[in-house]
Amino acid sequence: MFFTHDHPFEEFFCICIVVLNKTWKDMRATTEDFVKVFSVVREQIVRSIVGRPASLEDFKAKIHTFTYNTITTLRQQERTSREECESTASAIVSLKKKITPEIRALIKEQRLGYLIVGTRFCKYSGGKRERDKYWYVRLSPNHKVIHYGDCDEKTVPTLEELSNKLAVIDIRQMLVGKECPHMKEMRSKKASTPLGFSLVPESSEQPTLDFIAPDEATFNYWTDGINALLGQPMTSKQQEEDFETLLSMEIKLRLLDTEGVDISKDPPTIPPEPENYDFCFDS
Repeated sequence: MFFTHDHPFEEFFCICIVVLNKTWKDMRATTEDFVKVFSVVREQIVRSIVGRPASLEDFKAKIHTFTYNTITTLRQQERTSREECESTASAIVSLKKKITPEIRALIKEQRLGYLIVGTRFCKYSGGKRERDKYWYVRLSPNHKVIHYGDCDEKTVPTLEELSNKLAVIDIRQMLVGKECPHMKEMRSKKASTPLGFSLVPESSEQPTLDFIAPDEATFNYWTDGINALLGQPMTSKQQEEDFETLLSMEIKLRLLDTEGVDISKDPPTIPPEPENYDFCFDS
């Protein structure tokens, strides 16, 4: 490439300066961003040279294809590929197993905290929503009693103002979706069916506590929280997403000190023990 021009280094410099100016504008950089901009330009130059262009014109055409957006995309793809490769390493797999109970406990704590704050639910009758009628449900701070009662659209009642109670120990099971008795009246309303759930008391004389969540997030939080209270696994899609997000964040935080270090899939073999430990006393 450098033998195809009378002044190759000057020409090379001119091409790179044009790229530098364009990258500067694309990054909307300021004088404090010199290091960042030059790191991107360096990568643009290196990636262009790796392709072994036959002339400076080929180099010019090649480097103009490596825009700032292209470099960002390539970096992200390489980072993702590296993370996927590292995630299969035995050390990372062991670390994931170790911190999984902590993440599960954190999600459970968040769900129970959501139930303690409580939620305002709309009232339904005969499969139809009752206008301007609401009831509020919240869990006691000791996780033993579910308090509920009527409320208006704006106020948040305290535990003392919620006259009705259902002890957690008296809940036999939770039904969701079409399994709920009150969902039979709402089969025509397909959008609402998946957001319904019921608490079935141990006593057959006591009626079920029927809910229709205002949105999917509320439904997931409440069903996860109830399952946690009953000692059942949390099974919502939101719980799995939260788990994957928190696990990924925790793994990245714990691996910050290993930035730039290749993590092998298998741990190195332990060397054999020395014949004696006399060297400990040499000093």
